[in-house]
Amino acid sequence: MSILMVTGIEGARNCADVVGTQLGMDVEVAAGRKAALSALRRREFLAVVVDETLAECDPAAAEKICEHAALAIPLQINFAVSGAARLIREIRAALSRREREQALAHRAAAAAIESELKTTVAGLLLHSQLALNGGGVPAAVADRLRTVADLAGSLRQQLSAPSETRRETQV
Repeated sequence: MSILMVTGIEGARNCADVVGTQLGMDVEVAAGRKAALSALRRREFLAVVVDETLAECDPAAAEKICEHAALAIPLQINFAVSGAARLIREIRAALSRREREQALAHRAAAAAIESELKTTVAGLLLHSQLALNGGGVPAAVADRLRTVADLAGSLRQQLSAPSETRRETQV
């Protein structure tokens, strides 16, 4: 992935080269709103760093840039007082925050899916056992219900096992 720096400050290309080398990414420089929007139409960026002076002088342009950089991490830095070292720290911190947020979202989604599965399996197990205990069920149907109950019970045990154990048995 790459980073887009939006600034008209002199020496921005040198700063971009240092940032790119330190982070191991391509860094593209856009001198203003039009160049930034054009770059955002051409490709996706991991982060978009907008010069604070540009954002203060033309807040609508900064907002438009952020809108077009929907998946990118938006950052505002004052290039006039910040050097490449600070810019690198800010980008690394933002990337780290993004990774933590994505990991948390992934875990929350997995927990929600697991909860749904457990509820569904418990329902299958309960209803198949109730049908078996109800009596008056033909033998062929009872055999199928026992199979369903056994499969649901097996799945319930797998879902109740610690997640590390489940991963080991899947591999």
